[in-house]
Formats: sequence, C-alpha cells, structure tokens
Amino acid sequence: MTTPHAPAPDELAALRHRYRLERERRVRPDGAAQYRDADAEFGYYAADPYTEGPVERGPLHDTVDVAVIGGGFGGILAGARLRQQGVERVRIVDKGGDVGGTWYWNRYPGVHCDIEAHVYLPMLDETGYVPEWKYSPGDEIRRHAMRIAHRFDLYPDALFSTGVTALTWDEASESWIVATDRGDAFRATYVVTATGTLTDPKLPGIPGIEDFKGHTFHTSRWDYAYTGGTPEGGMTDLADKRVGIVGTGATGIQVIPLLAEDAAHLYVFQRTPSTVDVRANRRTTASDVGADREGWAHERRENYLRIVSGEPEDRDLVADQWTASAGLLEKLLPSFRRQGDRKTFEAAYDVADAAKMNELRARIEQTVTDPETARKLQPWYRYACKRPTFSDLYYPAFNRDNVTLVDTADTHGIERITEHGVVVGGMAYELDCLIFATGFNVGTSGIHSGKLPVHGRGGVQLLHTWARQGPRTLHGLTSNGFPNLIQMGPLQNASSVNFTHILDEQAVHAAALIAAAEAGGALIEPSRETEDAWLAVLAEGAPDHEWFHAECTPGYYNREGRGRPNGPHAYPHGAVAFHQLLKQWRDESVGEILQARTAPR
Repeated sequence: MTTPHAPAPDELAALRHRYRLERERRVRPDGAAQYRDADAEFGYYAADPYTEGPVERGPLHDTVDVAVIGGGFGGILAGARLRQQGVERVRIVDKGGDVGGTWYWNRYPGVHCDIEAHVYLPMLDETGYVPEWKYSPGDEIRRHAMRIAHRFDLYPDALFSTGVTALTWDEASESWIVATDRGDAFRATYVVTATGTLTDPKLPGIPGIEDFKGHTFHTSRWDYAYTGGTPEGGMTDLADKRVGIVGTGATGIQVIPLLAEDAAHLYVFQRTPSTVDVRANRRTTASDVGADREGWAHERRENYLRIVSGEPEDRDLVADQWTASAGLLEKLLPSFRRQGDRKTFEAAYDVADAAKMNELRARIEQTVTDPETARKLQPWYRYACKRPTFSDLYYPAFNRDNVTLVDTADTHGIERITEHGVVVGGMAYELDCLIFATGFNVGTSGIHSGKLPVHGRGGVQLLHTWARQGPRTLHGLTSNGFPNLIQMGPLQNASSVNFTHILDEQAVHAAALIAAAEAGGALIEPSRETEDAWLAVLAEGAPDHEWFHAECTPGYYNREGRGRPNGPHAYPHGAVAFHQLLKQWRDESVGEILQARTAPR
C-alpha cells in the first residue's frame, strides 16, 4: 500500500462528491423519528438486569439540602463538590441500582473508555487512585464511581432504583418538591439535575421488531444469563447460536470482536461504518503517568483539554490518537475559532481531514482480506461527523469465516424483522439471537426531554417556556423563573471530547453557587437581562459550524441528517476559555444572580 497523501484540489472535489452521495444513501425522511423509546411495550429492553429488584422502603416525605437527580459521574461529582463546600444532606436519586450512570448500565463484553483513563476518571488526586489500564475496562470505571461516592459519603441519603417523575417549585417555602415513581414527595432547598445523555436506550423502529421469536436485548442491558461469559468474553452459551447485532458505533466496535470469537455465526448489520483508529491499550503503572507528584492528574487533564481544544501546549502528556488528531478533533467543538474567512478555513480543513480519512481507509484495506468486505467497512465522511472509535481487534474479526457483514445503507437500514430473523435487500438472515447496539437517546433524557416535567415560579413548565423562545440559561446552568435549580449537561456551556472534565467543572461551579447562596441567605436565579447577555455571547460563534454538520452523514451529532438544533448551542471560544470565564465570574460577579429569600429557613 502507498502511504496516504494530502489530496490535490481535483481529488478533494471528487471526495466531497463521494461524501454527498454516501450521505444521501443514508438520510431518512423520518430523521430521529426512526428510533423508538425502550418503554411501554418495549420497556423490558430498559429493565435493570444487574440489581435484583428495588430495596423495599416506604415513601419519603423528608427534607434535604440538595437533591441531585442522576448518579452518573455528573451526579456524584456534584455531590462530592458539595461535600467539599460543607453541605450536609445531599441526596442522589437514580434509576440504576447504584452509582455509575452509563457505566452502571454498560457492561457488555469488551466495554472500555475511549479517553485515556488517567484524564477520563475524575477525582484521581482526591481519591489517590491510579488507573490500571490506559483505557480502563467498564468494571474499573464503575468501581471508581463507587469509590468517589464512598469517599464523600454519598450513600446514606441516596435513593437507587428510583426515577424522578416531577420537580415542582413551592413558592411558600421556597423549596423544590421532588416526586418519584416510588411515591416519594420530599423537599430540597436546591436541585441539581445531572441526568446525562447515555442512560436511556433507544431502539430502531424496524417493522416487525415485536414479532421476533428468538432472544433479543440491548447492549446496555447485556443478558449474561443467555450468553454466558463476562465483560472479558467467554460467552460459551453462544457456541451453537446464530447471532445478529445491529449497530456499528462505539459499542459495536468493542463488542463485535468478542461476539465473533464465541458465536457459531455472527451477522453484523451496518448502516454507516465508523472510523476505527489504533487503540494500543496497555497496563500502566504510577510511574508511567507521574503519579508520584501531587496534583499529577489535574495537570494531565488540563494538558489534554488544551491540546484537544486546539490551544498551544509545549508537551503532550497523553500522546494518543485523540491528541495526535487534535487539529481535526477541535471541529467536534462548536467554535471553529480560526482567523480568516470561512472558505479559506474550510479549504484548509478539508485537506487535513482528507489526509486523515485516507489513512483510516487504507488501514482497512491493509487489514481486511476480502476486498468487498473492506469496501463496505470504509467510512466516507469528514472525520468529525461521527464519534471516532479505536480498536485493534475490530477489523481482524471480519477475516473470520463465521462473521458476515451485511451493509444496509441502500435500504436505509434493516427492512423488517420476522419471527425467525432479519430481512435486508429481500434476503432473510435466520437468527437465534438479535442484539441492539443502537445507543441511547442522546439529548432527550431528563428535564430536557419532557419525561421529567419541571414547574417553576407560577407553575410555569420549563420546556413550555423554551418551546416558545428557545432555551434560556446563564452559562447553561441556571434559568430565570426556576430558582435554586442547576442544570448540568452540554446545553449552552462548554464542550469537549472528555466530558467528565466538563462535568467536574460544572460540579465545582454548582457547589460554589450553592455555597454563596447559603452564605448570603439568598436564592440562585439569573435575571432575564443576564440571560440575554449570555445568549448574545453564545450567538457570536453559532452560525460558523452549521455548514459542517449539514453536510455530515446522519447521526446523533446532526439530528440524523437534519443539521444542528436552531439557536446557540455551546460557548463559541472553547472549553479552556469557558472554564476561565466561570472562575472569573465566581470571583467577581456571583452576586448578580443571588436574589433575597422571603420564606423563613
């Protein structure tokens, strides 16, 4: 194979044309509506297979200082930072049977983080823990979430296997009433929502999905009782089974090689191939990462954030494929901060992007022995259109005689499911087991989905207000009309490939807001004018990235080919600048959103 090269202008034109054609093969008129929630008649797909029934208890009607909705890293980081501020009664509420969030649910074979563990796992300095692997397996990550919860004493008041059904502001007591699906109606002076984006599984809306007579489940609720084995593999009960898996995103990339080893035959149903770069995972020691120095993890995390955000940095402490591709990975952010006009930037970007994609496509040709299979596995879109993935086992799996790749792009996905299997292009594939690696309802969980109604001052519902005028926040965290409510997540604040870092900065900020409100006997609530000023800041860079996502292959980054949501989405100058802005605002301007309380405490 020749070494991939930077393409000439005529090659770029041909490449852009190919990208458009491949995009059109996959765009569906129903957009995100092609998926269905795992509820109602499909609720068993979302059931918890890891905890044997909820602990018996009566409904709670007590009062806590802070209710934290969500027990993933966002929730436990909020709890930990609140503890550091001296807050006593912190109650975490989560539908899972323990903390961990997506790492509580994702226990499928092969599951690992795809960000280096020494920057992905938060509070390593505070807990004294050094990850055992460069990219930790899911069990190590889940145990670290539990370590944080134990270290900061978050278990005593926690409610697990419990879903919050409503948040209602009570004007008379100036507190929130938190209602749950277990009859609870307790009060909280403050509420922090950290409901995440990777907990509610989604299913493809394939006709006949309910007719399949074989065994089926979602990867986020892995059925080891059926497959046997552990997250390390060894699924001996699949030795005589024909297994189909739908989805080749980040989850599919990790689980498919292990299924290939253990199933009698594996059918991989692919609509859009992912980019799959080198993983090179390995065990690590404390000396490898300089963990003998105080503050080593903070230093490493900040170094990583600067590099992947396109900021100047003298050294690369992590040195992996993310940081090597930092010039392209910055385009995952909404800023596109470059001097010069858009056309100049776009042309320069396309040259670098094409060189990277040529390299990744060449890797497939060099690894997969069957030319037709290799052709189907090649991704044809810009690098940042889909979440990059990493594996040294994925492509070799397709060299096995018991693995068949079924490309579904021309039929816009699987045509239908029957009692006995799957139909694609008029061909039936008989299966004993069908596994959905179709991901989560990204951005449609918690208070932003309508599934958890939030009623603020005067009974006004948050999403009803936003439906009329678009999302309105200050820093993405607080909103006028909804006192003492702090919303953690990706909306109208910073973005980065390492989202646990973003969540930790938000947790620090949330805890500081609550501490300031307590010290001043005040409520946390921005004015309309403060929101307007923040929206104006966000709008500075909002239009610059629309062209990019509009031309991408369908996926959750662009609402399945419909482009990015209307209105300002994230801070336009990058995560590093945003974190500096938050710190300066805490030091100088926090009083702007503290309103005097009227109800006695």
